[in-house]
Amino acid sequence: MKRLFTVVCLALSLQGCASYAGPFVTSVSSDGNGGLNVQSCMVRLERFTKNVSNADCTSEHIQLRARHHREER
Repeated sequence: MKRLFTVVCLALSLQGCASYAGPFVTSVSSDGNGGLNVQSCMVRLERFTKNVSNADCTSEHIQLRARHHREER
C-alpha cells in the first residue's frame, strides 16, 4: 500500500511539468500578391529536461490594401 501511495504521489507531482508562454510571432512571409502569411506559436518549456520547443502553432493570412488618398481641390 505504501508503494502504491508513493507511485500515485509521484505521478501527480509530474502532471503539468511543462510551462507555456505566448503566443509569439515566429514567421512572417509575403504571399506574393500583396498579403502576408503570419505564423505564431506558443513556447513550451519542459522543466525536467530543460527542452524548449514550439507548440500549438497557428497560421493566418492578412491581405494588405493600398490606401487611396483623395486630392483636395
